[in-house]
Amino acid sequence: MYTIKDHNQISRIKSLSITGREYEVLQLISLEYSTREIAGELFISYDTALTHRKSLLKKLNVSNAAGLIRAAFEKRVLDPGYRANRRVVA
Repeated sequence: MYTIKDHNQISRIKSLSITGREYEVLQLISLEYSTREIAGELFISYDTALTHRKSLLKKLNVSNAAGLIRAAFEKRVLDPGYRANRRVVA
């Protein structure tokens, strides 16, 4: 996963009460992972991954994944330069 080096970005994440695990889920959503793929990648249950996704939707006050990513970039929670290799989890 991506390591945050920008202290301002850390403060923005904390101000929204986004946990470290939720941030990992947000990164994977930005890479087009499904909830099931997120669960596999992070070694958590599907229900736990879904709970993290729902929590992010509520915290960023949006209704779907597209809104979630838009809000994360607008609030500068996600770095536009972030790129990672997408691994498909079976």
